[in-house]
Amino acid sequence: MVQRRGAMSEGLCYLAVMAMVPDTLTSAELLEEAGVPRRQAAAQARAIDLGCAEAVSDLPTKADLKALEVRLLLYGVSLAGLLFAALRFG
Repeated sequence: MVQRRGAMSEGLCYLAVMAMVPDTLTSAELLEEAGVPRRQAAAQARAIDLGCAEAVSDLPTKADLKALEVRLLLYGVSLAGLLFAALRFG
């Protein structure tokens, strides 16, 4: 399936992600104001909200980022130790 995203859906998704709570009613109203029929606007708004919710669920948490920071720091220290050993004893 080809995913097509227009400026309106990207804007709605961005707003939903920023608020972390998708607002289906507001999304549908914005689509209706743009000329989309009511039933189609409601269906598109639900689809946008589901997609945004799925995208948000994949974002890393602060704990994930902290764990990555620690791993990268340890990796850097290990590389520095190996470089030191290679220069000192190599």
